[in-house]
Amino acid sequence: MGFPGVWMTESESMIYRVVPKCACSTIGQIMYFSDHGEFFDGDIHDAKTGLHKWSRDDSHAPIERAVHDRTAPAFTCVRNPYARILSSFFDKIAGIQRNGRRYRGNLVPQLAQRYGIDVGSPENDFDFDQIASFRRFLLFARDTIRWRRPMEPDIHWSAMSGHISTFIVNGGRYDRIFFTEALNDGMAQVLADARTPHQVDLANVPRFNESEGHGPKRAFKVSEYFDDLSRHLIWEIYKDDFQLFHYDFDDPDNKMPVGDIDLDEVHAKLGR
Repeated sequence: MGFPGVWMTESESMIYRVVPKCACSTIGQIMYFSDHGEFFDGDIHDAKTGLHKWSRDDSHAPIERAVHDRTAPAFTCVRNPYARILSSFFDKIAGIQRNGRRYRGNLVPQLAQRYGIDVGSPENDFDFDQIASFRRFLLFARDTIRWRRPMEPDIHWSAMSGHISTFIVNGGRYDRIFFTEALNDGMAQVLADARTPHQVDLANVPRFNESEGHGPKRAFKVSEYFDDLSRHLIWEIYKDDFQLFHYDFDDPDNKMPVGDIDLDEVHAKLGR
């Protein structure tokens, strides 16, 4: 299986397991800058050169060598599950993608037909019932993850623990797992452990949110999107994420973790 979702700097200074909707665009750009002294011109996910990516066949050998020999710090980043699933909805379901189209072509029309989801359109300023549509999307997300229908679960709303586990199961070990909510602190620790050709001034790194401006803004505080049923579904889908990464299930408006991540616990539970 190898190391799907893994990026590594060309200098082999750091290894990153991408977790979608967890600041991956910004992290990828920081890695690119640390090697080249400039940011990639465009969406870092589109970069064909300048970063090793497991999706490139020519990157397999250097990534495997660095992971197995542990010659560079390996890390990943997690995010509050409430905020992450909301971000997935507003970006991938309600938003328009960079190519000017809806995500995955006919996915949104299918959701409108099967789940009654209405996400409006740019022509009407995305005027729709955000709370009702999000809750219907959450039913769809649960169906894809629990029963793998009407489609396989999408990487943007699959559990973070599932993404993170592939690296461990296939022989990798994380040196750090940090929180999106404390991104600069986490990346500062990674950079301190890495030998990089260029220094990165984290205080002046922009946030590379590639979905910004392509869809509706969230109109309510997080807790208003989650009634009792929604919270039941969130626990069903993301129980491991809440428990392993110590996010607050009881208060959806508290985006900050309530404890530190125990790397030994993560490796023991996700390496089975």
